Amino acid sequence: MDVALGYEAIKQGKEVLYRSIFDLVRDFMKDEAFKQQDKTLRRYLKPDLVIIDDMGLKALPKQSGEYLLEVVMRRYENRSTIMTSNRPLEDWGKLLSDVPTAGAILDRFLHHAITLAITGRSYRVKDSLPPPPEPKATRKSNEPATAGGAS
Repeated sequence: MDVALGYEAIKQGKEVLYRSIFDLVRDFMKDEAFKQQDKTLRRYLKPDLVIIDDMGLKALPKQSGEYLLEVVMRRYENRSTIMTSNRPLEDWGKLLSDVPTAGAILDRFLHHAITLAITGRSYRVKDSLPPPPEPKATRKSNEPATAGGAS
């Protein structure tokens, strides 16, 4: 769904950046080592829409909350941001290893947000499972098979 929303924004002439949370953290950590965090931040602030995918798949490095907070805080009330997560919001403090930072992120992020809870099987899993077996007609082995109903 997040990709479809991004595609629609592109069709409307909007600039869209799609990154997983792991890519976002990696981008900031790499550029922090090279003292280029301002360049990375500009990359995340410029697009009309930023889509951050996969929040909550696994715990993140210690400074991850700070990086995400910086992006969310600077985009807050200026640009659109979509985040996907398969974990409840209450778990974000543990995932970021920083409950106060997670609270600040969620405070800003959810202020004007529309949240969508998607339930059911993943389309990836659904499409990979074999179809259920066809129901078989049952009859006793000593009864003759008939065609076309009662005689």
